[in-house]
Amino acid sequence: MHAKKWLIDKDHSDVQFKIKHMVISTVTGAFNNFQGGATTENNMEHAEVHFSLDVNSIDTNQEERDAHLRSADFFDAAQFPTITFESHDFRKIKGNRYVLTGNLTMKGITKPVELVAEYGGTAPDMHGKTKIGFEVTGRISRWEFGLTYNAVMEAGGLILGEDVMVEANIQLVQI
Repeated sequence: MHAKKWLIDKDHSDVQFKIKHMVISTVTGAFNNFQGGATTENNMEHAEVHFSLDVNSIDTNQEERDAHLRSADFFDAAQFPTITFESHDFRKIKGNRYVLTGNLTMKGITKPVELVAEYGGTAPDMHGKTKIGFEVTGRISRWEFGLTYNAVMEAGGLILGEDVMVEANIQLVQI
């Protein structure tokens, strides 16, 4: 069997994140520009998965905060304009759940990460193209990637949490 190539359908996909703020609430955001895809053989098991996020497309619904996130205090978008992921393995855990492992590169630092991908199904679209869907989730330590900026609250404690929850709803189209 020959390899199948897939591209992210950006019109039907999104990449979001959440982080604790002042320990009492969660701030959410998204990356509005991204691209990626996958290569599969017989099925999704052991697929090669890759994606990149445009750091300048970060959107938390608050422009001043977004500008701060793009600055050298956080992502340093001028020097590191993309966040990339290259998979090592994509294997079934149970049922429709897979574990996706690979290298995440953010702010010039590359570290292995493990994400969970839940397969949503396969279907033809109205143009006869085959599509597959996944919901990808994970927890990433921002500190491990050099995003260590923080402030201390008046009562003590840090303004921002260490862990960032990532959620991507991805629809791929076979090319």
